[in-house]
Amino acid sequence: MNEKHIVSSFDRDLESIQATVMKMGGLVEQALVDAAKALKTRDIGLAEAVRKGDKIVDELDRSIKTDAARLLALRSPTAGDLRTVLSVMEIASHLERCGDYAKNLAKRTVAMAGSGEIAGTITALGRMSAFVEAMVRDSLDSYIQRDTKKALEIIERDLEADQIYNNLFRSLLTHMMEDHRNIAVGMHLHFIAKNIERVGDHATGIAEQTLYLVTGELPDDDRPKEDRTSVALQDSDD
Repeated sequence: MNEKHIVSSFDRDLESIQATVMKMGGLVEQALVDAAKALKTRDIGLAEAVRKGDKIVDELDRSIKTDAARLLALRSPTAGDLRTVLSVMEIASHLERCGDYAKNLAKRTVAMAGSGEIAGTITALGRMSAFVEAMVRDSLDSYIQRDTKKALEIIERDLEADQIYNNLFRSLLTHMMEDHRNIAVGMHLHFIAKNIERVGDHATGIAEQTLYLVTGELPDDDRPKEDRTSVALQDSDD
C-alpha cells in the first residue's frame, strides 16, 4: 500500500508540473498575440502590459524548474517518467525564451512610437507572428497528445518560418538602401522580425521534446536552416 501511495503521489506531482507548463504556454501564446497587435495598432499601453506580464512567465519557469528538481531528487524516476520530467524542464526553458521575445517585440513597439513606417512591413510581420504563434500552439498540442507526426510537421514548418524571415529581411534591406530615412525604423523592424523567427526555433525545440518523450531520442542536430541573411546584424535583444 505504501508503494502504491508513493506512485500515486508521484503521478500527482508530475501532472501538476505538466499543468503548470501548459499554463505557461497559454500565457506565452497570448503575449505573442498581444505583442503583434500592439505593433500593428501602435498600442503603447498593450505593449507595456506585455512587458510586465513576462514576469509571470519567468516566475512559472522558476517554479517548474524547482518542482522538477525536487521530483528528481526525491523520486529518482526512471525510463518514461524521467523523460517526462526532463522534457517539461526543457519545454519550460523554450517557453521562457519565447516570452522574452514577446517582451522584446513590445519594447521595440514602444521604441518606435512616433516613428514612420515602411509600407507593407507591419502587415508582413503580423502574418509572420501569426505563423510562429501557431507553431508554438501546435507544438504544445503535439506534446499533450504525444503526437510525433504533428511534432515532425512543426519541425518542417520551421524552414518556412526561416524563408518568411529571409524575404522580409531582404525587403527591409532594400528599403533602407533606397532611402536612408528608413534606416532607423528599418533596424527596429529587422530586430522584431528576427525575434519572431527565433520564436519559431523554440517552437521547434518544443516539438523535438515530444519526439524525445515518445521515442527516447532527439532528432539529428543538423536540421535544415534557411536564415543566412543577418550574420552581420545580430539582435542585441537576444
